[in-house]
Amino acid sequence: MESPLPKNQAIQESTDEQLYAEKARIDRLSRIREVVFGALDGLLVPVGVVSAVAGGTNSTSTVIVAGLAEAFAGALSMGAGEFISGRSEAQVHKTEVAKELQEIRDNPEFELGEMAHLLRHEGVGADDATTIADLLAKYPNAYHKTMVEKELGLQVDPDTVRVNESLTMGVSYIIGSVFPLIAYFFLPIRSALPVSLVLTVLALVIIGILKGRLASINLLRSALEVVVVGIVSALGGYFLGTVVPRLLGH
Repeated sequence: MESPLPKNQAIQESTDEQLYAEKARIDRLSRIREVVFGALDGLLVPVGVVSAVAGGTNSTSTVIVAGLAEAFAGALSMGAGEFISGRSEAQVHKTEVAKELQEIRDNPEFELGEMAHLLRHEGVGADDATTIADLLAKYPNAYHKTMVEKELGLQVDPDTVRVNESLTMGVSYIIGSVFPLIAYFFLPIRSALPVSLVLTVLALVIIGILKGRLASINLLRSALEVVVVGIVSALGGYFLGTVVPRLLGH
């Protein structure tokens, strides 16, 4: 029979598990950016495409093909864009972190003074700031991590492979595009168009409520914010795509 873990070790392991679980939870919540970004584009771009096509044709199949083509092309574009942009950002951050770590190695006394200054700037007393900086310097991993986070606002080892973020963006786009398109599978064009617009607004409300719940803010205000931004964006796209060409004589 295995002997039980020492009390301190058991507490340490339990604390580690809680910390990792909390970090994983925050990482999942931080995906709200990709979800909202992808879903909003997935709603507003397809609704513009299918509405324009529906207004210029009596062919339901044409509307559906145009909507599906845009949805999948848009999802691939958004996912790829998120992957490349996120990777580029992380690579730039990684270069800046490497420069900072090199400065710590080349000018340890100066960087130690910077650490104390950063701590004082956060309200730590002068003597305590110096003591804390000296103490951290004895533990390179903790010192480097703290220095990079406080001075640059970056992680020591940023993730340069943003697969999960790009998948989240692409899938959110596809899900969002379902709302403006679904009505055309079941209704004639003239009936499907207003239903498509209503479903799009409903989806904007759902996104706003989801954002409000995750951010623990007023649900009504969050929903109104998303709906207003979405409608203004859609109207802007409609204006640029239809009114401006007419004013220019096209």
